[in-house]
Amino acid sequence: MFKSHEPGSDDAWEGIVEDKSRGMLDGANMYHFVKVRRGDGQFIKVRIDRGLWKSIAVGDRIVKEPGGGPIKA
Repeated sequence: MFKSHEPGSDDAWEGIVEDKSRGMLDGANMYHFVKVRRGDGQFIKVRIDRGLWKSIAVGDRIVKEPGGGPIKA
């Protein structure tokens, strides 16, 4: 089970992209998500910006450090 969320400014994690998705959850705006398998084996579904979403593929590693947004590593 995983929880869908936008990463908080104090969150820190890293993992491998398992799946990419997008959808118009509110009927007006397109939201981009990735399902990430963290090092401890847990899965998280994270909302990311369009530019990052377009630049990554399944199998890529992404990192989120406190104070910043997720980036491709």
